[in-house]
Amino acid sequence: MGVEELSQEEVVAFLAGRPGAAVAVEALSGGAWSSAWAYRAGGEELVVRFGQEAAWYEADRMAMAFGGPDLPVPEVREVGTTPSGRAYAISVRHHGRFLEDTPVELADALAPTLTRLLVALYRVPQCPGSPVVWHQAGGSAGSWRQFLLAGLVDDPAKLVHGWSTALAGDRELAALAAAVTERVSALVDACPERRDLVHGDLLHGNVLVSQDANRVEAVLSWKCSVRGDFLFDAAWCSFWAPFHPGIAAADPLSGLLRDPSVLAEPSALLDAAARHHCYELHIGFTHLGWNVWTRNQAALTATARRLAEVLERGPLPLTGD
Repeated sequence: MGVEELSQEEVVAFLAGRPGAAVAVEALSGGAWSSAWAYRAGGEELVVRFGQEAAWYEADRMAMAFGGPDLPVPEVREVGTTPSGRAYAISVRHHGRFLEDTPVELADALAPTLTRLLVALYRVPQCPGSPVVWHQAGGSAGSWRQFLLAGLVDDPAKLVHGWSTALAGDRELAALAAAVTERVSALVDACPERRDLVHGDLLHGNVLVSQDANRVEAVLSWKCSVRGDFLFDAAWCSFWAPFHPGIAAADPLSGLLRDPSVLAEPSALLDAAARHHCYELHIGFTHLGWNVWTRNQAALTATARRLAEVLERGPLPLTGD
């Protein structure tokens, strides 16, 4: 599953029709949904991405409005559709290493960097009344709690669907899915109807940090972004932390909970432990479905193991409760 790869010849042919003389075209590693290529044109370093939906790249262009020193969002120059029907986007290239590839030896440098990123997302002004999926035109307003519960349902209208049969057919996975669904349903009432900016996918090649881990260089791929509870992005980091030793050692959740701007908001950390636990479980559950859909058995096994650990562990003791 994922994007159909283009050949270098196809990419060069596409860029030949763009302004400037594209040179040094090279494939980039990264996302599951886009094929990305770096090149130079007109004295600039640029990236062209190809994928299924232009709306994904429009979300990136809209997210430029949130950019700042600790939340650098690449400039999107152009979004469109190729003659063959592929969506594409051209943006300014940023350099760095993927966040999840940061070695544990740099954890002391990474910790404040990640805290600044999470705080920068938190500090983007809330948008009361915004649809949860803020970048979809005409999207239903819905509620944050409805969004969370909908993530537990195998909806044929979604791109990623058809996974529930496989989960139901495996006794251990079926029991795990049922227990997680029950726990999330019990916790969801503690989740406030906040409208913070949530990136929703801070790993998986979507954040570049400097080689010394002292700064975030780019926050990419905003198609999973929502307006909800800022603790969701922190839960994303903590759920996946055991797979990434540098992030685990950096412990960005603790830094976020100690930030003065968060502590200054009286309700920011109300029921924080229950909320964070709910989001970790939601993240793990949705990735069971993702791994079934992508037919990644190794990742499915690892995710199920981690999800079972979080379920058994229960809520972490967090400040504010």
